[in-house]
Amino acid sequence: MSAINKENRIIRWGIIGCGDVTEKKSGPAYQKTEGFEIVAVMRRDAEKAADYAKRHGIKKYYSDADALINDPEIDAVYIATPPDSHKLYGLKVAEAGKICCIEKPLAPSYEDSKAIYDAFKTKNIPLFTAYYRRSLPRFKQIKKWLEANSIGQIRHINWHLSKPASAQDLSGLYNWRTDAKVAKGGYFDDLASHGLDLFNYLLGDIKEVSGMSLNQQDLYSAKDALVACWQHESGVTGTGSWNFGCATREDKVVIYGSQGTIEFSIFDENPIILTNENGIIPLEIEHPENVQLHHVQQMREHLFDQGIHPSNGATATHTSWIMDKIMGNI
Repeated sequence: MSAINKENRIIRWGIIGCGDVTEKKSGPAYQKTEGFEIVAVMRRDAEKAADYAKRHGIKKYYSDADALINDPEIDAVYIATPPDSHKLYGLKVAEAGKICCIEKPLAPSYEDSKAIYDAFKTKNIPLFTAYYRRSLPRFKQIKKWLEANSIGQIRHINWHLSKPASAQDLSGLYNWRTDAKVAKGGYFDDLASHGLDLFNYLLGDIKEVSGMSLNQQDLYSAKDALVACWQHESGVTGTGSWNFGCATREDKVVIYGSQGTIEFSIFDENPIILTNENGIIPLEIEHPENVQLHHVQQMREHLFDQGIHPSNGATATHTSWIMDKIMGNI
């Protein structure tokens, strides 16, 4: 682990890539977490980096990632760039011997994810990944229901996610999320990774998986239609379908048990619904204002030996393996 200010119990963070995701979802969470401090941010556009630093009360900014990574006042680095640069920056952070959190997916491929994971494991440096749904109260409640056998023996899980093509998709304007050079699976890489990672957390690791992927609309270079089936180590089976050219948006997960079901959404803040012999029990649990807050707070607990964070390099690498299997890349 990199040197931490033990006297003040402060971990000083730098952010690489202070774009939209850091404005509300994640950046403020680091500032609200006791024991964490953001001391510098980096963006290739120096003016935008300076503007971000000024608006968020951060004392330093850089336009060069290496300068931030090697800043002696920084103990830990949060990489919030598009996934095609995660390996580049992640390996540099590992070489510098600093704690790291990387946005999901860990990398665009299992091979690159494993390279990042191995680099941190070799040096025994903590590596976290921003699969923050593992830390959110609504999904932890689902895990409590499952562990309490509220729906009996778990048999199967199914997830369907669909949405219409966006105005940007139809316009042909560039979007890195649908550029196969950045994300071969397009929105699947960006969105499905969240759900599949969560299923590992809720039901245990997926041990076998297969899938099909294609481009039905020919609007961009990445895939836009995918289906998969899998089996968890526990014997629970699973199926999923993701289509980004349907008439309506739908985000529905159902876990089927021998004595009931649990229904919820991965992205929509609908009630989570438990149905069993006691009837139908809907429960509304709102996300925090900064959705990564619990994830960031759990990093702090982990780093100060007050708990174990549920999303690390190993779990994220396994999710990358699942994604690549569905895509037919391995």
